[in-house]
Amino acid sequence: QVQLVESGGGLVQAGGSLRLACAASGSFVSIGSMGWYRQLPGEQRELVAAITRGGSTNYADSVKGRFTVSRDNAKNTVDLQMNSLKAEDTAVYYCNADVGGYFSRRYYWGQGTQVTVSS
Repeated sequence: QVQLVESGGGLVQAGGSLRLACAASGSFVSIGSMGWYRQLPGEQRELVAAITRGGSTNYADSVKGRFTVSRDNAKNTVDLQMNSLKAEDTAVYYCNADVGGYFSRRYYWGQGTQVTVSS
């Protein structure tokens, strides 16, 4: 079984910064792309940022220039540095990873961490 454990959410004032961290643990062969999604109540989960094993990144337009995704392949971790936070960044943030076992691959999700930006 694979687990993704997130940390680093919280309450911050607009213009401030937060750093989210996610660590994968359990039994697996490899991890492909990793990333962060966010979700508001009643809305669909949306991609915030993703990073391939090789380091290529992809960001939602709304966070470009403010957020930075990074990963450590040796530690199976992915981080999201969030700067210049805005009230509209408030959401539950979920870590996501493409995890391969010996016979199959699937996406796993973390439990979610709340980020609240006060204006």
